[in-house]
Amino acid sequence: FMAESAKLLAPDKKVLIPRVDAGCPMADMATAIELKKYKEANPDTVIVSYVNTTAEVKALTDVCVTSSNAEIIIKDYIGQKLLYLPDQNLGAYLKDKFDLDMDLWPGFCYVHNRFNLKDVMNVKHANPNAELLVHPEMKLEIVKQADFVGSTKALLEYVQSSSAAEFIIGTEVGIIHQMKKSCPDKKFIEINEDFYCRNMKKTKLEHLYNSLLNEETEIVLPDDIMINARKSLDKMFEILER
Repeated sequence: FMAESAKLLAPDKKVLIPRVDAGCPMADMATAIELKKYKEANPDTVIVSYVNTTAEVKALTDVCVTSSNAEIIIKDYIGQKLLYLPDQNLGAYLKDKFDLDMDLWPGFCYVHNRFNLKDVMNVKHANPNAELLVHPEMKLEIVKQADFVGSTKALLEYVQSSSAAEFIIGTEVGIIHQMKKSCPDKKFIEINEDFYCRNMKKTKLEHLYNSLLNEETEIVLPDDIMINARKSLDKMFEILER
């Protein structure tokens, strides 16, 4: 989905993807066929899609959001009937925070959805001086226990600026490496070391090298998808630039 998004934003440039099987399982949980059926049954509903969606789904979407800007974008649609897809957890967070009239697509990040409240609270009780930081793709009951909620980038920026010395990290564990490099004097606690995205880890250095060397696996999208999917991204940027 990120390679496709890059192509949508730079249609005249060549976009390569080192491994086509290193996709996002959550993005695959929302298909264009299913979304078309929903739109036919709910013609007046505004479709809000996470960036973690295929280009075909974006082509049926009114506005796209990221975990960093979702709260900003969604404020523009308060009072309207909405559908948020594909992540029901991030959607539930937005719906609860802004009291939205919003349907939630039954999709999720398989990493974030594995966290459960009991395990989180056990780690929190074992580390009473640590702040709990979570990604909004976590279940709402866990998000409500957090000291800070934000995107991966926001979590990293938070630990850099916070005066706290210990943090429980409620997201994909890969970010902890960057946190330790950025703040070697602080302590970062995993809720479960096995909670990592296996798909993101599929791409190795040799795959990147071969892709660049041979210019293999170029992202090519049909013209109609390029035109319609780009509209949802343009709408997102339009709102952000106001």
